[in-house]
Amino acid sequence: MSEIRDVIIIGSGPAGYTAAIYLGRAGLKPLVIAGALTPGGQLVNTTEVENFPGFPDGVLGPDLMEAMQRQAERFDAELVYDDVESVELDETIKTVRCNGGDVYRARAVIVATGSYYRHLDVPGEEEYAGKGVSYCATCDGFFFRGKPIVVVGGGDSAMEEAGFLSRFGSSVTLLHRRDQFRASRIMIDRTMENPAIDVMTNTVVASINGDGKAVTSVTVRDVNTGEERELDANGVFIAAGQIPQTAFLGGALTLDDHGYIVVAGAGTSTNVPGVFAAGDCADPVYQQAISAAGTGCRAAIDVQTYLESLAEEADA
Repeated sequence: MSEIRDVIIIGSGPAGYTAAIYLGRAGLKPLVIAGALTPGGQLVNTTEVENFPGFPDGVLGPDLMEAMQRQAERFDAELVYDDVESVELDETIKTVRCNGGDVYRARAVIVATGSYYRHLDVPGEEEYAGKGVSYCATCDGFFFRGKPIVVVGGGDSAMEEAGFLSRFGSSVTLLHRRDQFRASRIMIDRTMENPAIDVMTNTVVASINGDGKAVTSVTVRDVNTGEERELDANGVFIAAGQIPQTAFLGGALTLDDHGYIVVAGAGTSTNVPGVFAAGDCADPVYQQAISAAGTGCRAAIDVQTYLESLAEEADA
């Protein structure tokens, strides 16, 4: 409890590591609370990443995160592998408490905890994650060129993914558990008018099937009749929404109706001075590794400006 640091970064995905690189190069020696189980965020569970600039032949998600981690540590970022239990952010000196019992204090905090994809929790989903089951059409759609694809969801994201995937798949079937969609009218119209998309309502996924190596089909169930049938599918894209990892904040920051941290305009400032947010936990729209890294850069620069203002106030 005695040491007061300049900045603590909560989270270790592209946003957290990028912020650490910038702050480390500025000589601020950031502390990164990277997480106990999955440091590196969602990309640690991603296989081939082909759309991150600088890797013309693609890069494995874990390799990309490991490289970002090494780069942050090169500039004296300190990593702690623990999860944050609670925070106290209202005072000038912020307090962060970890599950393991350690307590850290700092003048500034960046929250970069990301979000996680809402799962269907059906047989085969976990087994075939990365082997046909995907949660990101822009990341993985290319791999299913000329193959049958199933998209699960009823919101704008599901409609957008189905439209995007219709450029690649031999067929695209959109499944929704109700007969009414959450999506906007324009997205519904575009989907219904797309001849490459077949829409099945009142339908849920009962299981995702494969040969042990890759997805081969999906068993679906009619919610009204209980009847089941099997659809050929090599790609299953689950667009049931994302859940921002912000519950640990305990109301310390302003969140939107879906739990995302609210930031000021194009910056990263939150409603609490000295607290900044970057990456997917503050981005309900784009949620890409490259956009997360960009906000990590912004957060680092915003922190430097904030710390300079504190120093000026102390000298006044």
